[in-house]
Amino acid sequence: MFISNAYAQTAGAAAGGMSSLTQMLPLVLMFVVLYFIMIRPQMKKQKEHKAMIDALGKGDEVVTGGGLLGRITKVDEQYVSVEIAGNVVVQLQRSAVVQVLPKGTIK
Repeated sequence: MFISNAYAQTAGAAAGGMSSLTQMLPLVLMFVVLYFIMIRPQMKKQKEHKAMIDALGKGDEVVTGGGLLGRITKVDEQYVSVEIAGNVVVQLQRSAVVQVLPKGTIK
């Protein structure tokens, strides 16, 4: 008498499931775009840097992260010795090498 009847809403439930899919679609598309614009190129750059670090050898002319130019005199598993001036040799981590220069760049 005091309680009204409750009726199921079948049409509203079906539309609610579809709207949640359409709400998730922009988020998924945004993640896909971010992957191709930001994440994938960064992973590619890291892969190239690792290959360059693994290929370092004695006599290579390099630029360090601090901007020093020098020639590699000794290569260890984790460190390289770089001659930056006459009889001035510094020891650096391999990951501190940013770029390998063409031969003959440093005179």
